Amino acid sequence: MKLSVVIVNYNVEHFLEQCLYSVRRAMQGIEGEVFVVDNNSVDGSLRMLSEKFPEVNVIANKDNVGFSRANNQAIRVSTGQYVLLLNPDTVVEDDTFAKCIAFMDAHPDAGGLGVKMVDGKGNFLPESKRGLPTPAAAFYKMFGLAKLFPHSKRFARYYMGHLSDDETNEVEILAGAFMLMRRETLDKVGLLDETFFMYGEDIDLSYRITQGGYKNYYFPETRIIHYKGESTKKTSVNYVLVFYKAMEIFAKKHFGQKRAFWFSFFINMAIYFKAFLALLSQFFHKIAIPFLDAVLGYGGLAAISYFWGKSMVYGGSGSYPTTLFAVVLPAYILIWLLCTYFAGGYDKPYRLSKGVFGVAIGSVFVLMLYALLPESLRFSRALIVFGTLWLALVMSVVRLIGMAMGNETFLSKHNAKKRFLLIGSPEEAHRVESLLQSTSIKPDFIGLVSSETQGEAPDGFIGNLSQVPDIITIYKITEIIFCSKDVPHQVIIDKMVEWHASNVDYKIAPEDSLSIIGSNSINTRGDLYTVDIKAIDTVANRRNKRLIDIILSGFGLLFWLPLALVVKKPVRFLKDALLVLIGRRTWVGYCNADEELQKLPKIRRGVYSPATPLEKAGGIEDPSVYNQLNLLYARDYTVWKDAEIFFKSAMA
Repeated sequence: MKLSVVIVNYNVEHFLEQCLYSVRRAMQGIEGEVFVVDNNSVDGSLRMLSEKFPEVNVIANKDNVGFSRANNQAIRVSTGQYVLLLNPDTVVEDDTFAKCIAFMDAHPDAGGLGVKMVDGKGNFLPESKRGLPTPAAAFYKMFGLAKLFPHSKRFARYYMGHLSDDETNEVEILAGAFMLMRRETLDKVGLLDETFFMYGEDIDLSYRITQGGYKNYYFPETRIIHYKGESTKKTSVNYVLVFYKAMEIFAKKHFGQKRAFWFSFFINMAIYFKAFLALLSQFFHKIAIPFLDAVLGYGGLAAISYFWGKSMVYGGSGSYPTTLFAVVLPAYILIWLLCTYFAGGYDKPYRLSKGVFGVAIGSVFVLMLYALLPESLRFSRALIVFGTLWLALVMSVVRLIGMAMGNETFLSKHNAKKRFLLIGSPEEAHRVESLLQSTSIKPDFIGLVSSETQGEAPDGFIGNLSQVPDIITIYKITEIIFCSKDVPHQVIIDKMVEWHASNVDYKIAPEDSLSIIGSNSINTRGDLYTVDIKAIDTVANRRNKRLIDIILSGFGLLFWLPLALVVKKPVRFLKDALLVLIGRRTWVGYCNADEELQKLPKIRRGVYSPATPLEKAGGIEDPSVYNQLNLLYARDYTVWKDAEIFFKSAMA
């Protein structure tokens, strides 16, 4: 056996599927085997493997045993002369394995090999070639000197920036996303250290390879796409803690006591510093716009109230009392902001219309509060009108400025019309076009381009592969989707790099798949288009579902005595209302169905289900109907569905 490929998977079904399609092509003509070690995924990965990749050897763990231990499980039973550790969020070129094996055969001193990696937009990933994270190298990286001097042999040592991205070179550390190793090397230096649960294990093993007398090579003659960051977000505090603690374990294991002390000192400094920055980033990411609305809203309304009171109410001899500014106006602002939140005004991308609508709804509640306040706290209704107009203006200006600045969390960038270009054969391009139109997105334009480089385009196509740069400009294309059944992965990566200046996004539609996959940033989970987009899993609908639960529970508790005459099992209804109110249950959940539930977003257990009204009307004979009802409920969710099911189910 020449090659054993080992992939550890954890809840990334669609990325794993795309990866395995590329692996299947790259394994052609090579005597090899493929292992997938699944760390107790619940997203349908195992079913997908059995249905689409029967040739793969699957090890299904009952727990998440970590990256190192999972890889070792497969390595121990593999038989290949070479062992490749490959991440599931990668795509390899069709000849990647053949080229890498040829290089290793020609260089017996090579214990490990890494390749050139690009991200989902064709950008070179610097971690393709890394240096040993010595205290100095780690210090230069952690405090930004590596970014300031990206090609310095001293300051950019962490990513070996002094070495060419396009030349084969000896390196110190290999990236765990693609780590090809000689079997005899592993037999000599040992497998992955299972002390590392996640992160750091590739650094540790790479270092032991060099200590064992072998060399690690960076080999740019072949490339892979690495959708880096699909499982973790690098701005999260958890990532910071896990990653830098892994570096501390490495230092204590391999450096001398004195060096390890200073390395640990700098690492702990970095942990607290980075964790603080991560928390600060999360705070501003989530709170910045509401906080800005609150400050500007209160500041403006307080100024308006002061001058209105002084000039119009008190005739220049005074102004409103402190109570207005300290209690009443903050209460008004809070109501307006809460209503804006529940209206979706703080959902990203920020919509100007939802912000204004939230303020309008808030004004209704403010007027209701005004009517209930004692006479001493009822100041001029004109202030409510001024507050409504001022907050609407503030929110509009803030969002328009965000749009003008090109901030991706605002309307202008995220809500721009999506104009797609599909590249493939007529049969596959039309299949992917149908798939795209079945998702929740609303394409503004879909153009079809032949995967051939020459010749006349088929009917309904607007050009061929060689004409794409002009097509991007003329048709104002924003996203390109490659049909990987027709376009080799080498060509896909070539074109991603070649068309990089066009600033379009790229996705890949694997053959015989209901997913279209891409990633625009290492800090995002990536963009994934699938037929069964789950509306119930959006931030807005999860919030709205909880809101309708609270409203219906409040309604049930407030009017329980009269409702006891019309609902079934009134005592049970009262208990359910309390459970829903405290968040233990939801009024409407999924039907009791089979394993299909694992592919749907998780929600609380329901008091009722979409099947309850049908069961009252006479029952359901076909069990498959339950699965269909669950899918439709998740895909087409609205709060009105919950309200309708609630009243039809609760009433006797």
